[in-house]
Amino acid sequence: MPNFQRRTVYCPTGKVAVGGGAEAQGADAMLVGSFPTDDGRGWIALGRQSAYSSLGISVYAICANR
Repeated sequence: MPNFQRRTVYCPTGKVAVGGGAEAQGADAMLVGSFPTDDGRGWIALGRQSAYSSLGISVYAICANR
């Protein structure tokens, strides 16, 4: 069974995410999703790893004033 991870980052108070991205880290790691949160205040990344028991994900949001 693959190792699956979900990571979320949020913008500082008063700001919204106008973009973002992510990177899956590790041998055999795959990024399977990268999208804004429902409220627009952050960014979500989903990754999976089929060959090992650990997975690293770096996720970032590009934030701007409302």
